[in-house]
Amino acid sequence: MTESGAITTIGFIGLGHMGGPMTRRLVDAGFAVQAYDVVEQARAAAVAAGATEAEVLGAAARGADAVILMLPNSQIVASVVGDPGLIAALAPGTLIIDMSSSEPMKTRELADSLARVGVPMIDAPVSGGVKGAETGKLTIMVGGSDEDVARAWPVFEALGKPVRAGSIGSGHAVKALNNLLSATHLLVTSEAIVAGRKFGLDPEVMLSIFNGSSGRSGSTENKWPNFILPETYNSGFGLRLMLKDMKIAVQLAEQAGAPGELGADAVAVWERAAADLPATADHTEIARWLAEKT
Repeated sequence: MTESGAITTIGFIGLGHMGGPMTRRLVDAGFAVQAYDVVEQARAAAVAAGATEAEVLGAAARGADAVILMLPNSQIVASVVGDPGLIAALAPGTLIIDMSSSEPMKTRELADSLARVGVPMIDAPVSGGVKGAETGKLTIMVGGSDEDVARAWPVFEALGKPVRAGSIGSGHAVKALNNLLSATHLLVTSEAIVAGRKFGLDPEVMLSIFNGSSGRSGSTENKWPNFILPETYNSGFGLRLMLKDMKIAVQLAEQAGAPGELGADAVAVWERAAADLPATADHTEIARWLAEKT
């Protein structure tokens, strides 16, 4: 780790749809990246982009100033961070940055346990999808101490636009709430367009009107015109990942004693879609699922 505390070498764990292009952005920005994934082809792609291959978890962390995690859920994050090889390779003060969509309370628990062994942690989940990762235009929601967040800020600026969310866990909390909003308005937008189609309205005309009116949203401006109308359903964000984030948000509302009836109802519909659609389904496929049910 550099004496100044500046981050120059990054261990990156999780090189999937998002992690792969994020790794390339970091390499292009001048960071030395030690890239690890359980999938050999993903590691090879990172090496082709200029990263150094880490064949085991410990190799990703060894000598790194920070270790970024881009993993499916909190359980896997905890498993990776608790791996003996990784723990042994972490120098005191190495910053753990969880950019996954994790559970806020579990993030706080993990940060507390890491702090006891001298390893700081911040959370920094992202929004913007694969395109945002490729173009460096992700919105990055950052939770953690002022000192730790300041250290990581140049890293985040290479990936997109960082926004300070609050203390540790705040990034994961607002990310889940954001995705609950996103999923709910995608669901109701799809219901509205299916209803309009049955009445005889043209979907493109409806979207044009919605986008010039109070009904506009990310679903009317982006998801429907770019992934649903062309029937590509390739936004790069899985339906089950969306459902996972929705459940985190609803659970957060329950824990806070906040109302969450509409969110819970939306989760129930998405759960039915998940049960019917393939495990690999993109989240935009809920629109196709709805249309086929009617």
